[in-house]
Amino acid sequence: MSVIPGPPARDDGGLHDIAAAGGLHAYQLRLHAAYGPVVRFQLPGADSAVSVADPVLLEATAKINKRPEKLFEFLAPLCEAGNLQTLPADEHAPLRRALLSVLAGRRSHEAHFAGFAALAGDLAGRWAERAGQGPVELQKDLSALSLRMICQYALGGGVDDPDKVVTAFEIVLGEYLGRLYQPAEPGTEEQGRKRAEEALAYLRDVVNGVLAAAGPDGDNLVAALHAAGMSPARVRDTVLMIMLAAHHTTGVAVSWTLHLLSRHPDEAERVTAEIDQVLAGRTTPEYADLKELSYLQMALKESMRLYPPGPYGARESTEDLVLGDYEIPAGTTIFYPFWAVHMNPRYWPDPEAFIPGRFAPEEVARRPRYSYIPFGLGPRSCEGASLAMVEAELVLTILLRRFRFQPLPGHDVVPIERFVLWAADDIRMNLTPRSAAR
Repeated sequence: MSVIPGPPARDDGGLHDIAAAGGLHAYQLRLHAAYGPVVRFQLPGADSAVSVADPVLLEATAKINKRPEKLFEFLAPLCEAGNLQTLPADEHAPLRRALLSVLAGRRSHEAHFAGFAALAGDLAGRWAERAGQGPVELQKDLSALSLRMICQYALGGGVDDPDKVVTAFEIVLGEYLGRLYQPAEPGTEEQGRKRAEEALAYLRDVVNGVLAAAGPDGDNLVAALHAAGMSPARVRDTVLMIMLAAHHTTGVAVSWTLHLLSRHPDEAERVTAEIDQVLAGRTTPEYADLKELSYLQMALKESMRLYPPGPYGARESTEDLVLGDYEIPAGTTIFYPFWAVHMNPRYWPDPEAFIPGRFAPEEVARRPRYSYIPFGLGPRSCEGASLAMVEAELVLTILLRRFRFQPLPGHDVVPIERFVLWAADDIRMNLTPRSAAR
């Protein structure tokens, strides 16, 4: 381990360097720019950590099925039956199978597609009514939309106040995750903890309502979890975490894509021209239309390369590994800096540029498998990846068919970490209905 390059050790376990960089997500970019594709670094909660930004070297780690418990302690308060993020492999495997049985089925995606389209169309209608009356807040509205979608699709019900649920999740994550690397201002600890506890209590009440509406039978995730023999507490925990992960990832992916397209009008024009051609006069796509929207898919993937919804992940090695020239002992925290992997100039020339054409089939074939990992890799990768892509493509199609998006002058968009790669003060846009813009 001592021969792996990295920054000098600090008495604070690296907290100062992480805070100075603006968070762990940004710190990883600095580390790999300074020290190369394999970096040894300090991380609070890990005795030894190695960050790997080379997709070829990641191959050796892809089968690891253990997460470092200390790094995921911030999620423990959300779980009553053991932290779902750190379950041992024998407990995690049946849970993963149950999740995949519901979230990864193309037939079920198609069956729910019309319902998803109606929800997205409802949001577009509300935006149309307020067009010209000020900017919209993309993350806020699109996260609430994603929450409605996952509740309808996987949980068999809905929530009465999606905006309040999204805000409650922000409060919980801001307290439990934010305090991990940025200690609270003196005198504010108790107030922040109380707000988080109240928000979490509200979220648990919401979950109980969803569970009561869904029931133990039916064609939904709740029924699948019961059928897999999960305890009531484990079912509640899983529903809460699915609501958290699903609404955040899809909502921010669509938000960042609209952000990038608004700043690259030529690319936006190419995407909207494709949508117009495929929809042929319709305002709402059908499921079969998605496979025809190839450039839209490329733009979405390029957006998730530049702004991966989850900026990093981590595993704990269960046996000795060899990564290139380095020997990594068992028990080491292997850090997956997804953002840094996506910015590796060896595989992504001019990495900060927005170039959807990088995802043309012939370009994808030239790159290593793990050069693009927005949903993670291995047995702990995101079970809802395929569903998230369907939702995101659908929402983008409906919104780009109806509106042009213009950046709000003077509004800075700064990525921060809130479990996902979030924009600090949302992503605010002015909208123009496309019929009026022609």
